[in-house]
Amino acid sequence: MSDESVHVAMFPSAGMGHLTPFLRLASLLLTHHCKVTLITPLPTVSHAESQLLSHFHSSFPQLNLIPFHLPPPPSPPISGDPFFLRVQTLRNSTHLLPPLISSLSPPLSLFISDIFLVTPCLSITQKLSLPNYTLFTSSASMFSFFSHFPTLAQSKFDLSDEIHIPGIPFSPLPCSSIPPILLHPSVFRNIIMEDSPNLTKLDGVFLNTFEALESHSLKALSDGKVVKDMPPVYAVGPFVPFKFEAEASPSSSPLLINWLDEQPIGSVVYVCFGSRTALGRDQMREIGNGLMTSGYNFLWVVKDKIVDKEDEEIGLDEVLGVELVERMKKKGLVIKEWVDQSEILSHKSVGGFVSHCGWNSIAEAALNGVPILAWPQHGDQKINAGLVEVSGWGIWNKSWGWGGERVVQGEEIGDAIKEIMENELLKVKAMELKEGGKKAISVGGDCEVTIQKLILKWKNDVNNV
Repeated sequence: MSDESVHVAMFPSAGMGHLTPFLRLASLLLTHHCKVTLITPLPTVSHAESQLLSHFHSSFPQLNLIPFHLPPPPSPPISGDPFFLRVQTLRNSTHLLPPLISSLSPPLSLFISDIFLVTPCLSITQKLSLPNYTLFTSSASMFSFFSHFPTLAQSKFDLSDEIHIPGIPFSPLPCSSIPPILLHPSVFRNIIMEDSPNLTKLDGVFLNTFEALESHSLKALSDGKVVKDMPPVYAVGPFVPFKFEAEASPSSSPLLINWLDEQPIGSVVYVCFGSRTALGRDQMREIGNGLMTSGYNFLWVVKDKIVDKEDEEIGLDEVLGVELVERMKKKGLVIKEWVDQSEILSHKSVGGFVSHCGWNSIAEAALNGVPILAWPQHGDQKINAGLVEVSGWGIWNKSWGWGGERVVQGEEIGDAIKEIMENELLKVKAMELKEGGKKAISVGGDCEVTIQKLILKWKNDVNNV
């Protein structure tokens, strides 16, 4: 019997930070000859999501793509963040799933849902006796935090306290590393409080990570030190970007690639704060000044609005000021559009990365051996920054705080950029991680072996039904 007897349904949530790893896992399963049905929530929040989905389907025509049309969100909205609003709408709409997935042929072998959809999807898959896995789209360290948070929330802690989280290698950590959104009632806090206790009902958890990067957290999770009766945790990363991503992105433009090709090896600092982090304009102008102060050539992706549909309408001159834009033309490229980040990080001229520490960005930097200047903005990013720091391949200036807490001055930024571009120890450690990542995804590596064992298990389960 071929592997195609294994039929996997995948259900992502919202935002490129969640969609990208879902599609990379889907492509991994497709290349191992599983049948994959992607249940696609529509309309997407951003242009970038719809572009990526379109190119993915073109590159993998064997994919079964099912649109999941969502009802209009509540009015007034429960959240000002369009991505959180989408997640809540999805959670409230999972009752529409059973007819979709029950009619699939061949019958489903398993269901993989986004981590933000654990509880509502469990109620569906349990009724259908369908094995249920989740893809956690951040680090194993952050998954440890996510799993342990309800226990932490029951304890009385002060913001000046340090907290101990089993499974985090740099624990105890200051309360200031807890995402601020979890310190008061919010959509995100409600989701964690509801979903974390249900993790033990899952059949497994997929993580985009690898042993050389997160051995401590992976062992603690597997040994039940974070949560008793935790289901198997599968490290199947680092996810490799596929060709369709470059096709879906404007970063393959000759202008950008030619400019990178002209720069000396390891001489360019790349600056990007992810797909949904819009910095204040005062801060962006200080970043521009800092880049000029550092003396290094740079490639900077500027983002002014959370949603790209709104961002496209505003020019760089308006965001940064005409004078700064003109000055920066002497040392670098400043672009205001979605880019194929993996293509940039893999380029030989890139020697450092100023990053918000979203997990996809960290995994891509690790796979390419690029040192990081960590500048967490929100969410999981301080915990991810702590991992970068403790792993020895990046620096994190904790006094910069969360995004928007204060305007970090250009001189400070310039000095920190010099540090990541000139510190040889960071470069050595980054290259060690690159080797660990390459080994994990090589033929016979941990990632391939784990996927093959899982497919064999799923085939046996199908045959024993």
